[in-house]
Amino acid sequence: MDGNGRWARQRGHPASFGHRAGVRAIKRVLQGCEDLGVKVLSVYAFSTENWTRPRAEVRALMRLFHETMQREIDEMHRRGVRIVVSGRRDELSSKMRERIDEAMERTARNTGGVLNVCLNYGGRAEIVDAVRKLIEEGASAGEVDEAAITARLYVPDLPEPDLIIRTAGESRVSNFLLWQSAYSEMLVSETLWPDFDVPDLKAAIADFGARVRKFGGRPEAATG
Repeated sequence: MDGNGRWARQRGHPASFGHRAGVRAIKRVLQGCEDLGVKVLSVYAFSTENWTRPRAEVRALMRLFHETMQREIDEMHRRGVRIVVSGRRDELSSKMRERIDEAMERTARNTGGVLNVCLNYGGRAEIVDAVRKLIEEGASAGEVDEAAITARLYVPDLPEPDLIIRTAGESRVSNFLLWQSAYSEMLVSETLWPDFDVPDLKAAIADFGARVRKFGGRPEAATG
């Protein structure tokens, strides 16, 4: 969800102003996903590298995450949205962990769609943590395969993403869902995230629908 800071600077405001506008964009896009039949939306809210940002910005972001979860949980639950959080939660504050646990437990049985919030998340960190679990469980070399690692990811029951959208013209993977996105389609949008809306989402999905996904095979095999 790139471009919050640039969006704010263009309006003469601090980054926190853009981050709050970015939350409103998440709500719009989540509603668009529900209307279009997209079952899982993963949003990269805060990376393991984002701790290096200015301390005031990090504090403002954490406060915003906490407030948003507290404010939106009732509506998300009414809409049947299941909330999950991917990332290293033990590095977050106790209050944040409590809010996350509350949101996940309350919405665990919802079936209207999934909002996966990647918070203190890093793709490399997720793979490292999965391997650590295997070691802790005493797995032998012969037991380590793709299925074993997949089963130990932060939220292993989520499907691999079909489409990853980068806003604000950014074209890097940026340590996002590295394991899961091996065959994901990528789309770069020039729109800054706070301005991203349902028409942008529809255009991205239409672009995705026109592609031929080969998964390492030949195009004729992929299309049947």
